[in-house]
Formats: sequence, C-alpha cells, structure tokens
Amino acid sequence: MKLTGRRIFKGKTEGEALVTSQSISFYGGVDPDTGTVVEKGHELEGQSITDKVLVFPSGKGSTVGSYVIYQMAKTGTGPKALILKDCEAIVAVGCIISDLPCIDQIDVEKIETGMNLSLDAENGIVESK
Repeated sequence: MKLTGRRIFKGKTEGEALVTSQSISFYGGVDPDTGTVVEKGHELEGQSITDKVLVFPSGKGSTVGSYVIYQMAKTGTGPKALILKDCEAIVAVGCIISDLPCIDQIDVEKIETGMNLSLDAENGIVESK
C-alpha cells in the first residue's frame, strides 16, 4: 500500500500505526507525562501514543494542544509521526514546533492499527512495509 498526501512538516520515520476514527484533543485528551489517551469514551482511551505513528481524522480542542504535542516531543512521550485526514492549525503548529513529521490529506481508513508504516513526510508518502 502506498498513499500520498500533503506535507505538514518534514521528516522520515518508520513505526507501528495506532489508528482511531475519532478526532483527538491533545489538551485534556492525552496525558503528556505518559503519552496515554485519557479522554473518557475515546476509542483509544487507556492506550499509549508514545513512539507510534498516530493516525486520526483531525485534531480538536484548545490551542494549548500545540504545546502539549511539543511537551511530549521534548520529554519522549509523544508519537513518532502523525497522519491525518485533515490537519487543522492546532496539530500543524504542534508538529512544526516539535519537529514532528506530519502528513495530511490521507485516506486514513486504509490504515489499520498494528501496520508497520514508512513515512516520508517531505514528499507526503506513507507506505506499509
């Protein structure tokens, strides 16, 4: 599988996909100290996004979410990369200030949790390995 989207922030990485069909709020929805999704009722509640390629439709919530992404990147609790259907400003700014590879305009329904992905955000390419 090879998918092509739009570069939000450059970088190359590989890792295991963690996929949700629900939007994510990094401020209040993810514990930055552990990288665990804590939003009540979220389908990823209780799961860690640390060192995963996080795949989700879009971000939501407060602009503070950008700084939560940054905090997780600096403390090592964040994801390796983000893949989205539609990246809004909160997530985009978080990726830019965190040097976190990010691609959007991807058909995220084609990616499943556990897939080993190769991400070339410079060229907007996601491939399964």
